[in-house]
Amino acid sequence: MLELGVEETVDRRAMKLYDTLLIAELIISVLLIIVVAMQPTKTNNAASAFTGGAEQLFGKQKARGFEAVLQRATVVLGILFFALALALAYIAIH
Repeated sequence: MLELGVEETVDRRAMKLYDTLLIAELIISVLLIIVVAMQPTKTNNAASAFTGGAEQLFGKQKARGFEAVLQRATVVLGILFFALALALAYIAIH
């Protein structure tokens, strides 16, 4: 049996970690797309954001029920996506 050197063992561990984080990043990105697509629209159309619908878009209305869950999921998945992207970039350059 061929024994691996310390550097080769570290490289293999780093590659396994990189592969695992990359798979997690892909899963989170798909989930993020799904969660964002499931969120209800706030206004009737895009033009209403510039006309009379701006107060609805930027108002202080708090989401309730399923809409609140989707908003929280979007924030959590977005933070995880960003953190994993930073971790993947760090591993790639080292």
